[in-house]
Amino acid sequence: MLSDLLRPVPGSLLAPADPWVLLTVAGVAVLTGAVVQSSVGLGLGLVAAPVISFLDPSLMPGAMLITVVLLPALTLVQEWRHVDWRGIAWGVPARLPGTVLGVLVVAVLEPRTLAAVVGVMVLAAVVLTVWSFRVRIIPASIVTAGVLSGFAGTATSIGGPPMALLYQYEAPPRVRATLAAFFLAGSTISLGALTLGGQMETRVVVAGIAAVPLVAVGFVLGNVLRGHVSPRVLRLGMLGVVTLSSAGLLVQAALG
Repeated sequence: MLSDLLRPVPGSLLAPADPWVLLTVAGVAVLTGAVVQSSVGLGLGLVAAPVISFLDPSLMPGAMLITVVLLPALTLVQEWRHVDWRGIAWGVPARLPGTVLGVLVVAVLEPRTLAAVVGVMVLAAVVLTVWSFRVRIIPASIVTAGVLSGFAGTATSIGGPPMALLYQYEAPPRVRATLAAFFLAGSTISLGALTLGGQMETRVVVAGIAAVPLVAVGFVLGNVLRGHVSPRVLRLGMLGVVTLSSAGLLVQAALG
């Protein structure tokens, strides 16, 4: 049953909650993240991963990696002409060593500790986004961002910020399309590595697949909102949500 997908760890602040309430909260997080990413280029992992980790750390990062694959595929169908293929050619191979390190981290860390890692990494991403410094898009910076993205994406399902920081000053269609190409390739690599590493349980796969329809709905809504809501407003809202979620994760880990 769907209600069996979320199973808060013993002692969690959420343990007494109704499973359907938890599923609703998780679904809203996935839908919201999909809307934001469809609009500005990233956001699904940033919004949903802290919430999913807070509800059930054992689903991370596998379930989120399955969930996020659809959105970049849909974006590429729509905007493939805007992809920076030169950047992809440098960035995707660079993701491989980071992916290997991410698999090792997932194998070693306990779910609650991994949830704390998600919280720290998301807060760091928020700080970098607010700081908004500019980095030149050259092979060296692309390779560095690719390695960092491979590690973060595999260990926590949040691999977007390193590449997003590189492309944040490019035209919106170029940002969305390039990040989509990188996310699609990177998520596929990470899923394959986690599967080979034995970190993809059946329950995790089912949970990820169950959220895919919400991603499709979020993609449609994001396309509608793209022309009516300022990306800056959406980005600020996203930052607020992920900051609160990440703070909650760190509190839960501290109280563990």
